[in-house]
Amino acid sequence: MDKIFPNAGAALEGLLFDGMTICAGGFGLCGIPERLIDAIRDSGVKDLTVVSNNAGIDNEGLGKLLRTRQIRKMISSYVGENKEFERQYLAGELEVEFCPQGTLAERCRAGGAGIPGFYTRTGVGTLVAEGKEHKDFDGETYILERGIRADLSIIKGWKADEAGNLVFRKTARNFNQPMATAGKICVAEVEEIVPVGSLDPDAIHLPSIYVKRMIDGSPYDKKIEFRMTRERETA
Repeated sequence: MDKIFPNAGAALEGLLFDGMTICAGGFGLCGIPERLIDAIRDSGVKDLTVVSNNAGIDNEGLGKLLRTRQIRKMISSYVGENKEFERQYLAGELEVEFCPQGTLAERCRAGGAGIPGFYTRTGVGTLVAEGKEHKDFDGETYILERGIRADLSIIKGWKADEAGNLVFRKTARNFNQPMATAGKICVAEVEEIVPVGSLDPDAIHLPSIYVKRMIDGSPYDKKIEFRMTRERETA
């Protein structure tokens, strides 16, 4: 089966519908599936529940979908860099489920592994634990967290072969891998597609069985959330 599509819009054709849940990979602006996010925005699909470590920044990443009011609910661990997110949340226009970062990663990994729930100590005694089942193990209290399953996963890889085996690069590996497995179908964008056999089998981070469709989204503009500079010291 040919998994390579000419562009993001074609790769998402027939997969999007109002009210769906989407798992989106990336960490900050690193490793985000920006071509697929743009295609989702252009499709006009709405009332989305989006699972992502963060919500991008204003006008970048998932921030684009917040600007167009296509997201109804965010399940995230860090949202501190998005003013529009803050405004919509405080105005009651956006539903938010905050989740500790490690717990979020494990919820997605568990969902992809067919595990419906797990117990963790993270969040015990805080607002995170409200309404959740508590259980004691070896004298310690744990809360039950549910695995996450999504209608669609969108991720970004560094390299892929034509079969869909993916390699992530450094920080971009964060969240892309568990998000990929949590969706009923995974669509990937990559910086380069190479022939089958070009990648070292021991270097594959995501096997092709998880990737149903993909695009070559290059070239990319490497965006930086915070540009920090200092005066160069004189000799």
